[in-house]
Amino acid sequence: MFLKAGKLSKGVHIIFAAFFFLNIMAGAVVAADWPQVAEDVNGHLQDAVAAYSRGDASSAKGAVDQAYFGPFEETGMEAAVRLKISARRSFELEYGFTELKQMVDKGVSADDFSTAVDGLTRGIVAAAGEMSGGPVSGWSTFVYSFLIIVREGFEAILIVAAIIAYLVKSGNKDKVKVIYQSVITAIFASIATAVAFRYVFNISGAGQEIMEGVTMLLAMVVLFSISFWLISKAESDKWQAFIEGKVQDSVGKGNQMALWFTAFLAVYREGAETVLFYQALLSDVDGGLGMAVLGFLAGTVVLVILYQGIRMGSMRIPLKPFFLGTSALLYYLAFVFAGKGIRELQEGGLISDTFIQGSPRIDLIGIYPSGESLALQGVLLAAIGVGLVYQFINKQNTGGGR
Repeated sequence: MFLKAGKLSKGVHIIFAAFFFLNIMAGAVVAADWPQVAEDVNGHLQDAVAAYSRGDASSAKGAVDQAYFGPFEETGMEAAVRLKISARRSFELEYGFTELKQMVDKGVSADDFSTAVDGLTRGIVAAAGEMSGGPVSGWSTFVYSFLIIVREGFEAILIVAAIIAYLVKSGNKDKVKVIYQSVITAIFASIATAVAFRYVFNISGAGQEIMEGVTMLLAMVVLFSISFWLISKAESDKWQAFIEGKVQDSVGKGNQMALWFTAFLAVYREGAETVLFYQALLSDVDGGLGMAVLGFLAGTVVLVILYQGIRMGSMRIPLKPFFLGTSALLYYLAFVFAGKGIRELQEGGLISDTFIQGSPRIDLIGIYPSGESLALQGVLLAAIGVGLVYQFINKQNTGGGR
């Protein structure tokens, strides 16, 4: 057991180390001049004010998009604010751009639009000032680097560990290598995508947001499907019948692909965001690359321990609680991805964003004050509710309730 765990730890460290250094290669890491970035953002926003004042709504929205997808996002300022100040501040600034476009659509007065632009500009300038207190120190670099990989890898580790635990528990341990292959493929695919977007295809920031949103929604569909499938197999007799229906307890090829795809999406969707965070961090360190590497490696150790804990602990859990718990975890992640996926599509301008006054914003569960994202999450809640009722009725009709 210890030998296998050691091999796993070594393999994971090699993969993540490659991921870290490819992160550096994926984009030029240059010193960030946040006040200059804020000035560039303001320049585009003032263009939006001028366009709106002369009645050119289309150009005004275009200038707002240029401010957001140009200096604010491409320089890594959005990621830097989230990393070095708070996720809430990052969202407030990000949503400020969305509100400006909504104001254009509503046809507010030029004065009101100009006032809103001034408010957003002040917020960006303030954030730039907070991040311009000198390069990040060595220990701060270590902590930031550690938190990035742990935070971004946490959801992926949960999904991968749950899938592998399922394979082992169902007598399909020989299929675990398929999941490892999908993880490795996803890591390098995410890096390749980041490089391609930046240097090959020159895809706009909006295009990247749309791709991330589509990836999340695909993951949502797969996770929800597997979650419901696991619920249907939670009863021991159903699980036994399922196992006996397989040739030599082997997971069917279709199910293998579904599990491979789930693990792939779980890792792949984190890749681009992780690249952005590390670029934002490394652009503002005081010769602290070594501390960033140490923080990264320490974070991977935590992820490996988490993975081993979930996998080993799940082996001691009875069948029904294991399936129900795993199903609940995957459903929770599907719910989160639904909210975040819609949010990404809204940032990319693909779908509208209907602000719901008074609705909370809870990143942990992917809830945002948007009618579109809340509607999709409502559909998921309704679907799981209908599914559970169906399972209950079916159980009663087959005599399972006696």
